Amino acid sequence: MTGAVDVFGLYLPWLMPLAFAALLLLWGVRRMLALCGAYRWVWHPALFDMALYVLLLWGLSSLSLQAAPAVLSLFSTMN
Repeated sequence: MTGAVDVFGLYLPWLMPLAFAALLLLWGVRRMLALCGAYRWVWHPALFDMALYVLLLWGLSSLSLQAAPAVLSLFSTMN
């Protein structure tokens, strides 16, 4: 099955683990930005957080697409 991740027998779309990872990264980045006081310069914090989440998700999906051929070749040599 292409485009799915097997998690203990449950098939999830490949974007779901990436979305969860982006959410975890967002929590960390938001905390660092809040500690630095960067939110004082942001006009709309909720809109900024949403844009930051979309950028993190896009970056993770780009990295996963670039790493996909290497991972697939690793699994094909294991058989």
